[in-house]
Amino acid sequence: MDTHVHNQTHSRVTQPWNKGKLTGAKPPLSPKYVWAIRTRLQLLKRLRDLALFNLAIDSKLRGCDLVGLRIADIAPHGYAVDRASVRQRKTGRPVRFEITEQTRQAIDDHLSQQGDDSVPYLFPGRCSASHLTTRQRLASGVGTHTDDQDGSSLTVMRFISSVSPSRSPQSQEIQ
Repeated sequence: MDTHVHNQTHSRVTQPWNKGKLTGAKPPLSPKYVWAIRTRLQLLKRLRDLALFNLAIDSKLRGCDLVGLRIADIAPHGYAVDRASVRQRKTGRPVRFEITEQTRQAIDDHLSQQGDDSVPYLFPGRCSASHLTTRQRLASGVGTHTDDQDGSSLTVMRFISSVSPSRSPQSQEIQ
């Protein structure tokens, strides 16, 4: 739908800013993109981002719940457990999820790199007394597809465009 702008001196037709772009709910990442993101994070040695990405895929938690995870929830004895249970902030219901071997290894590597035992959060923020905020998570290079107005929902983790060069509808088919 074109928008007409009339000016006294001349008339021109402008196109909407989202013409030709996908609107609405975005399709989930295909497995090849998930593996590409994991491989890139491993090559760049970004252990925190790899643990965050893998845990988001395994748990399917919202972003606010994911960044607020405590070490005691995921790794109570110093190493990651097979299953975890977390109470969602939005609904108040507990969510139980399984943590894959690859994710457990990424969490253990992240915890060994973190080293500070005084921080209770799995993903500490800039201020060591609190957890990583959703804004800090977005600035760290790991983006999200959001479905809430405030941008706090994390349904599908997305990585910056350097991983997937083309996100056209033709390249999003699951193979």
